Amino acid sequence: MSGTVPPMSSLWFESALTPAGWRRHVRLTLADGRIATVAPDAAPQPGDERHAIALPGLGNVHSHSFQRAMAGLTERSGAARDDFWTWRQRMYAFLDRLDPDDVEAIAEQTFMEMIEAGFTRVGEFHYLHHAPDGRPYANIAALAERIAAAAETTGIALTLLPVFYAHGDFGGRPPVAGQRRFITDLSSFGRLVEGCRRAIAGLDGAVLGTAPHSLRAVVPDELAALQAAYPDGPFHIHVSEQTKEVDDCLAWSGQRPVAWLMDHAGVDQRWCLIHATHADASERAAIAARQAVVGLCPMTEASLGDGIFDAVDFQQRGGRWGIGSDSDILISAAEELRLQEYAQRLSRRGRNLLTGAPDRSTGRSLFETALAGGAQALGQSAVGLMAGAPADLFTLDATHPALVGRTGDELLDSWMFAARSTPVDTVWRAGRKQVSAGRHVRREAIETRFCRTMKKLLA
Repeated sequence: MSGTVPPMSSLWFESALTPAGWRRHVRLTLADGRIATVAPDAAPQPGDERHAIALPGLGNVHSHSFQRAMAGLTERSGAARDDFWTWRQRMYAFLDRLDPDDVEAIAEQTFMEMIEAGFTRVGEFHYLHHAPDGRPYANIAALAERIAAAAETTGIALTLLPVFYAHGDFGGRPPVAGQRRFITDLSSFGRLVEGCRRAIAGLDGAVLGTAPHSLRAVVPDELAALQAAYPDGPFHIHVSEQTKEVDDCLAWSGQRPVAWLMDHAGVDQRWCLIHATHADASERAAIAARQAVVGLCPMTEASLGDGIFDAVDFQQRGGRWGIGSDSDILISAAEELRLQEYAQRLSRRGRNLLTGAPDRSTGRSLFETALAGGAQALGQSAVGLMAGAPADLFTLDATHPALVGRTGDELLDSWMFAARSTPVDTVWRAGRKQVSAGRHVRREAIETRFCRTMKKLLA
């Protein structure tokens, strides 16, 4: 799939969201996987494929694809109070069942669901490296190759983020048994990165980044070494997801996690701070000033009881954010964006809080903010329905009951806030049609493999 160039083609839309706003009767020509021309107010030509509503594909800034297989399996209370930390123990136990074939099958299903939802690129925060007993595979990048294979099968663009994970907690404490499949040192991580580079070499538009897991998993000297060794590409890290993490960081360093990063790690535009849920006002101001992206995962943050990031304050400071599906419990771009706004409404007891200005559409504001933040965080130089950008786009079904009679920004508002079922209809990635009539072109085979895998894992 990745080794072939899609033929030149042309698409015509009744309306399309371009960088200049909504335009009517938009004709796109595609060549070599990119948008060659954009012509608004154009008549359709013979041979044009015609659709109603076109939007640029979104980036999913944060995913652990293997966790899709756990969805729905941790919703039972324990003997003590359940929280992120008890969920983590259940996750450790589950991942010990997974072999390489399982990892690939689960990633295929996860990526397929993403592209059906309108995500055309994923940042896979890949920390599952070794065999269940913790021993490295003969090829240290064996599981990364399975992730790359799943991206190729589904057609989603991949920003692969191999994770450096050396310690169990702040200050370099030894890892616990449940973390044995993650652990690397600087030397083995270097081999892993090179293996990842080879794994994605044949994928259209693939990007390689670096991901120190968290300040719990990396000590300062290692973080500095990673920055020196990998000065280019996206740089992602979990930070301030839980109040316990903040308290433990204060006990270790005397500083809150984001503040420590700002003072010691040279955070800049290539950084994506995943969650940053409990960053305080001064930390949010610092992130915005450095023009880093905050990777927000509203459904996972709600599922794990993380808390609510103050996106209103952050946005007012000029902060940039993107959305991710993280634990992949339910994959929906619209629902992530809806919950992003609703969480702010619940915490501030107001409405239409993330528009950024008076008399603006909430749906449009959410979509365009996530589009720009996702592109920056995932290493994309150009996104959107414009000449030169990758031909990554999707359509909405104008006959969907939630969209009937709507135009312009009302389409985005109604997709996010009024559609019970998804109206995403057709999706192109690098000019190749991957979804038609709401279904991935390989759905039957991918879903069959996934179901077979799940029956084996849960037997």
